[in-house]
Amino acid sequence: MRETQQGAVCRWPGGSSNQSPLPDPAVDVAPLAESSVAEAVLAGGCFWCVEAVFLALQGVQEVTSGYAGGDAATASYRQVCSGTTGHAEAVRVRFDPATISFGALLKVFFGVAHDPTQRNRQGNDVGPQYRSAVFYLDESQRAVAEAYIRQLDDSGVFSAPIATTLEAYSGFYPAEEEHQNFAQRHPDAGYIRVVAVPKLDKLKRAFAPQLRS
Repeated sequence: MRETQQGAVCRWPGGSSNQSPLPDPAVDVAPLAESSVAEAVLAGGCFWCVEAVFLALQGVQEVTSGYAGGDAATASYRQVCSGTTGHAEAVRVRFDPATISFGALLKVFFGVAHDPTQRNRQGNDVGPQYRSAVFYLDESQRAVAEAYIRQLDDSGVFSAPIATTLEAYSGFYPAEEEHQNFAQRHPDAGYIRVVAVPKLDKLKRAFAPQLRS
């Protein structure tokens, strides 16, 4: 555990380990003409840095840190950190599908936001609350995520099989206010400098055209 002004928090010094460019998804969700907002719920370890990555993308309207995969009664930071509640730390991404597709979000998720080859952990943080997961909201999201995982495994871009689970969405519970937009509010925090900044640097190198101006 480490300490910040918010108190004890879960430690996660690890990050995405792949070095090769990821292919674009061969299968994607077609945007509905009448829809200007869609949602994705993704889990990739500690939500502070995953949130920071998605907030930098064009077409992303809102990112909320929270908990998915468990019940409302135990959806609090200290309970989820126990690893016994069934939740994963996750982010809910609200986006304009005409600007950025679900498949494009997945490419960033697998390529920058975390290391999808680690099972029930990210770096030194171990437990199911740090699992890599796509909480699909409908069958089209499930199909796209399943196809992209297969595509990435077949491509050999990662040195180990992808461990990301596909889980049916059963609810999302926003985290406490102190955890929202943490990287932007605390840019000088050691954790953010060590974990978030390298991810954002990688995002700038690999996805420059997709970033907010």
